[in-house]
Amino acid sequence: MLIRISLIAAIILGLAATGLNLSKLKDKVTTLQTDLKTETEAHKKFEADYRRTKSDLDKTNVVLKTTQETLKATEEAKEKAVAEATAQQKRADKLTEDLTKTRKDRDDAQAELAAYHAAGMSPQQAATAQKDIKRLQDNVAAMGTENKLLSQKLKKTENELAVYKTPDVHVQLPANLSGKVVVSDPKWNFVVLNVGEDQGVLQYGELLVNRNGRLVAKVKVSGVEKNRSVANVLPGWQLGEVMEGDQVIPAYPAS
Repeated sequence: MLIRISLIAAIILGLAATGLNLSKLKDKVTTLQTDLKTETEAHKKFEADYRRTKSDLDKTNVVLKTTQETLKATEEAKEKAVAEATAQQKRADKLTEDLTKTRKDRDDAQAELAAYHAAGMSPQQAATAQKDIKRLQDNVAAMGTENKLLSQKLKKTENELAVYKTPDVHVQLPANLSGKVVVSDPKWNFVVLNVGEDQGVLQYGELLVNRNGRLVAKVKVSGVEKNRSVANVLPGWQLGEVMEGDQVIPAYPAS
C-alpha cells in the first residue's frame, strides 16, 4: 500500500514537472517567434533603405556625369573664346599699324603735292598726285571701316569671354545708347528693339524699359543683329505690360 502511494506521488510530481517544462518551452517559443518577427521587419526595412539609397546614388551619378560634361563644354568654349579674342586683338593691332602707315603716306603725298604747287608743278603732275592722294584716302576710309567692324567683333568676343568666366557679370553698354521697342510679344515675354550691333548693343546686355519716365520692365538681350536686337523680359522686373514705342536705355552704362 505504501509503495502504491509512493508511485502515485511520483507520477503526480512528474506530471507537475512536465507541465512546468512545457510552460517554459512555450514561453521560449513565443520569445523566438517575437525575435524572428523583429528580425524580419528589420531586414525588410534594411532592403527598402538599400534600394532607396542605391536609387539616390544612381541619380547622383547621372547628375555628376551631366555636370562634368557641361563643365567640359564650358571649358572648351572658354578656350575657343580666348583664342578668338587673341587672334582678333592681333588683327586689330596689325590693322591699326597699317592704318597709321597709310595716313602717314597720305600726309606725305599731300605735303609733296603742296610742294609741287609751290614749285610750279605741271597739270599732269598735279592730276597724278591728286589720284594718289584720292587712292590713299580711299584706303584710309576702307581701313577705318574694317577697323570699326573688327573692333565690334573684338568687343563681342571679349563680352562672351567675360560671360563665360563670370556668368553673373553685368555687361556694360554705351552710356548714350537709346532705343525703342518696335515689337512686343507679351505671351512669350520678348521684345524687338530698333538698336543693334552698330549702336553698341551686346548679347546679355540689360536695358531698362520706360514709358513717360516711369520704369516698366528690365530686359536682357538674347540676340543681336546689325541695327536691331531681341531681348527677353526678366522675371521679377515686369512692373507693367511692355508696349511698342517704349523707350530703352542701358541698365549698366559704361563709364
